[in-house]
Amino acid sequence: MTTVEQPTAVRARPQGLPTHIRHYIGGEHVDSIGGQTFEVLEPVTNTVYMTAAAGQAVDVERAVAAARNAFDHGPWPTMKARARAAVLNRIADAVEAMDRRLAELETFDTGLPITQALGQAQRAAENFRFFADLIVAQRDEAYKVPGSQLNYVNRKPVGVAGLITPWNTPFMLSSWKLAPALAAGCTVVLKPAEFTPLSASLWAQIFEEASLPQGVFNLVGGIGEEAGDALVKHPDVNLISFTGESATGQVIFRNCATQLKGMSMELGGKSPAVVFADADLEAALDSTLFGVFSLNGERCTAGSRILVQRGIYEEFLARYVERAEKIRVGDPADSATEVGALVHPEHYAKVLDYVEIGKAEARLVAGGSRPADLPEGNYLRPTVFADVPRTARIFQEEIFGPVVGITPFDTEEEAIDLANDVMYGLAAYVWTNDLRRAHRVAQSIESGMVWINSHNVRDLRTPFGGVKASGLGNEGGYRSIDFYTEQQAVHVALGDVHTARFGTS
Repeated sequence: MTTVEQPTAVRARPQGLPTHIRHYIGGEHVDSIGGQTFEVLEPVTNTVYMTAAAGQAVDVERAVAAARNAFDHGPWPTMKARARAAVLNRIADAVEAMDRRLAELETFDTGLPITQALGQAQRAAENFRFFADLIVAQRDEAYKVPGSQLNYVNRKPVGVAGLITPWNTPFMLSSWKLAPALAAGCTVVLKPAEFTPLSASLWAQIFEEASLPQGVFNLVGGIGEEAGDALVKHPDVNLISFTGESATGQVIFRNCATQLKGMSMELGGKSPAVVFADADLEAALDSTLFGVFSLNGERCTAGSRILVQRGIYEEFLARYVERAEKIRVGDPADSATEVGALVHPEHYAKVLDYVEIGKAEARLVAGGSRPADLPEGNYLRPTVFADVPRTARIFQEEIFGPVVGITPFDTEEEAIDLANDVMYGLAAYVWTNDLRRAHRVAQSIESGMVWINSHNVRDLRTPFGGVKASGLGNEGGYRSIDFYTEQQAVHVALGDVHTARFGTS
């Protein structure tokens, strides 16, 4: 018989923390029809702090029916763009007004450092403001054949959108899907990740305060293999937007294919940061440290493979290790914390397994264990491996934690080859003061996004998405509106129509 040691640490609970959260369907908070629930842990002590309704196919059916009714019979899809924008701006106001509360709950639920969680809450508000502006400014093509014909594009919302969101920065990433879907006039069913359902449960209150019509937004909690699978397969769900791991994306791809259902998928990453000898070394150090250790390393665009030109390799490595060992690991609620607790013990165990794998494949030069002063919780010191060969699993596979591998290269061609020698292609970072080389390398790397002499800062108008195993399609800016709308070509005759007359003889 295995004895599970109970945690002795006591973690302060945010005031007003719920002990149970329910689905939100058709404007009502409801439990699962069959009464199913699941337990939710907080990652500092790994104790259960609440239960949540676990959606089944019948609950998804109820939510999709509410969304379909709101789409077919409600005002939202046909509302003028400016009226929808006014609602989106009220949503942004509500999010901004409670940003500190959101950050507090997100930190408690996910283990993200509080200062970084606050930034994510503020970004969520900005997402709604951006799409409020964009939908009002939306323009579509019209083509005139003088005296003969007018051709124009009639843009219509697709219908019911199924949104499946991940457990890393869950509130912000759900806003990333909700804002454009609602702006386009769709109704939605949101299925948040089961590890972190807390912040998603706040959307109902926010949308009610903003006077979003009932049934436009619906939320079904639960396990991906149950609620998520039912949502993907439901025939009345017109499209799926999914963010998560690549293996799950493959399953969703197959299930959507049977109904020729539209989908957009942002999947895993193993992004390279390429540092040439002529780079601004201080800036490159700042960016590559932040790029893999912020958000606890639980970010799809993390630069988790750092490729450094051999002429500066030893200096870069020594300075990187020195900085990594000084990163503050601690209580996520402490504003001084830079790396908090990983989201869940299952994920923590996976990351630790990769650390052990890495010890046999490369040279461990920093971290690799929990901090001595944090005997409980999902804590890991920032972990750095050096001299990582391209054949190593820690070079090839997504770890999704505060773990980085550093690899030397000699030439530009070798750097490109190393950067591309993985199954993923989401993001990349290039550091050099040679402008021509910067563009050559950026355009040669197989990734959906590249940052040159910059960390991960993105204008919301630009496309977000990956290639290879990192995703399918792009969202962001007008591409999001394109995804959530159908573009219908309308052709109007302006004069007499001269058509060949069949069957007259």
